[in-house]
Amino acid sequence: MKICKSVPVTFLFFISFAASVYAATVDGIPIHSTITGEGPKTIILVHGWTCDETTWQFQVPAFSKNYRVITLDLPGHGESGSPKDGKFSVELFARATEAVRSEAKVERVALAGHSMGTPVIINYALMFPQHVSALVFVDGMVAVPPNTTQFAGFADQFAGPNGPKARENMIRGMFSPATTPEIQKKILSMMLGAPEATAVGAIRAMMDPSKWKEGVFPQPILGIYTEHSKTVDREYAKVHYPKMEYHEITGAGHFLMLDKPEEFNRLVLDFLDKQF
Repeated sequence: MKICKSVPVTFLFFISFAASVYAATVDGIPIHSTITGEGPKTIILVHGWTCDETTWQFQVPAFSKNYRVITLDLPGHGESGSPKDGKFSVELFARATEAVRSEAKVERVALAGHSMGTPVIINYALMFPQHVSALVFVDGMVAVPPNTTQFAGFADQFAGPNGPKARENMIRGMFSPATTPEIQKKILSMMLGAPEATAVGAIRAMMDPSKWKEGVFPQPILGIYTEHSKTVDREYAKVHYPKMEYHEITGAGHFLMLDKPEEFNRLVLDFLDKQF
């Protein structure tokens, strides 16, 4: 369903590229999404923990020249609604992505997921393989972390009066010398603006080992990671993602698509051009 509404400043970069704003639903939760560009080739961009669709501000203009680009806010993030029971899961995020795909009436898509968005698109590919043509992992986990018991209370630090400072400290650890002051300000504002319930619930969802389902993925996959990234298990990836191309971007932080957008965009577009 196409909807008309006022558009905040953070979304203005979409408007100059003939974007349309949509609202699908999953479990009664409204899911905000934006479609930019036209044509039969479509990529869905999925953001990470406590982020929103503006994570991809340097990708939408570049990708939409040749592709239909769909960005969305996952449940509890950005302009999307939150689950009434307060329960988040990677499966819910994957189903929200599917609701957006279905709303857009696109049969097959490539999906890119940053950080938490990587396990989201991995789950999506397991749940809806018929709709997946290719995957792009952007500095995200490809397997449940080892020794998950050590993460049992990890999310709790983001709750309560000390929660915002704990979140800020974690976010600042994602920066590199390539992360400009302007981009740092944008990331901090975006991530600290997410509700506490989202910050805590989404981390718990991502770290829940019972929700990680293993498989061998036949789809072409591009993995783009920071130099010496600790989020990817290369040996695990070789077994479970046999068609994965692996690249590292030197000097970038966790938000490598914002730190080094030209290099990042070139890698993704070169990969997509081979898949469609």
